[in-house]
Amino acid sequence: MNLKVLFFGISTDLIGAKSISFSILPNTTVSEFKILIQEKYPQLSQINSYAIAVNENYANDQILLKNNDVVAIIPPVSGG
Repeated sequence: MNLKVLFFGISTDLIGAKSISFSILPNTTVSEFKILIQEKYPQLSQINSYAIAVNENYANDQILLKNNDVVAIIPPVSGG
């Protein structure tokens, strides 16, 4: 199965791209996806935590991903 992964904020700088295609096995959860993406891109471990959105909705770790889902990695935002 293929996902489109979007990166925001510091994650864009760490990966060097705003989006990528990413392959997963069927029945992969968001939690498993986080492990897989950090294995492929270990530089993401520099971010203490980040939210995951699937198809423009924030997702918890138990959500099952489907073929052609759009997954966004959203690091914490600070500002003033």
